[in-house]
Amino acid sequence: MKSLKLTTLVAATAVTLSAFSLPAMAAERVYKLTMAETWASNFPIFGDAPRNMARIADEMSGGRLKITIDSANKHKAPLGVFDMVRSGQYDMGHSASYYWKGKVPNTLYFSTMPFGMITPEQYGWFYYGGGMSLMQKVYQPFGLLSFPGGNTGNQMGGWFQKEINSVDDLKGLKMRIPGFAGEVMAKLGASPTNIAVGELYTALERRTIDALEWVGPSLDMDLGFHKIAPYYYTGWHEPATELQFLVNERSWKKLPDDLREILRTSMKLASYDMYIQSYHESAENWAKMSTEYPDVQIKTFPKDVLQAMKNANQELLEEAAAKDALAKEILDSQAAYLKKVRVWTNISDRAYLDSIDSLAD
Repeated sequence: MKSLKLTTLVAATAVTLSAFSLPAMAAERVYKLTMAETWASNFPIFGDAPRNMARIADEMSGGRLKITIDSANKHKAPLGVFDMVRSGQYDMGHSASYYWKGKVPNTLYFSTMPFGMITPEQYGWFYYGGGMSLMQKVYQPFGLLSFPGGNTGNQMGGWFQKEINSVDDLKGLKMRIPGFAGEVMAKLGASPTNIAVGELYTALERRTIDALEWVGPSLDMDLGFHKIAPYYYTGWHEPATELQFLVNERSWKKLPDDLREILRTSMKLASYDMYIQSYHESAENWAKMSTEYPDVQIKTFPKDVLQAMKNANQELLEEAAAKDALAKEILDSQAAYLKKVRVWTNISDRAYLDSIDSLAD
């Protein structure tokens, strides 16, 4: 009888101790995720965003969420991130949504659109105007989740070997330009292509291409394009280029709720930080270029060329919407949000800048 009571007591004590120890053990479990990025190792700004995100997630989770990042140098597939994350080879990816337009055409609308929203407007659409839910509609059928991954701000229109004076100058032009802007250029007679960043300088130097757009002063100067192309055009095509964090849905579901929220918050914070960093670096490099490389000619496309681009863009938007119901839903949402938010942009930021510019120094 005493033996039975002792056994019962030991069992009860074990159950009680386990009730206290299991949550502690669970809290200490470390979840490890792997990420593939499109960028080469140590690539500035673009490569900083995923590393900042991983650091924030690590710190916020108390070391329970660890993310290891493989650069393009290692996985050897800079434009293969979509497939690697989809297959589960990697849990996450950092790239740009419009790179996947050949696989899933509706992905290209979530990077930026020609003549579209600037960065604050686009972030408003993503987080408060329905953009996130539409993006998940596109990615979830492939077992993926997509989140904003860092914004460059308004990008420059590109580096050109010859001056563009008319629409005829675009015909036959070989240009590295991705996304919907590439479709616009093709409609006007150019030959757009997408080339990985590591190959851009050589392609332009050897005249494999006649022109290229990459980002803006924040990154273009480091790649040396100002040394081999005399004309630098202002932008029209990527007013708010948003990179992306891709997450394999199976990997996402394996995380406990608190770590999902930490990961979500880390991605959001790192994305906005990249926008600030990019804006700062563009200002710094623009000042440097104007003094150290005065031969670079800053150009704006002629009004008739811009009008032709805008007309072609509108025609392509209408064609895309007519072919695909989800594309129409996305484009209608963007157009409606832009119409509303641009009114505020005009009476706030634009009015302020115009007012200040009209004053004497």
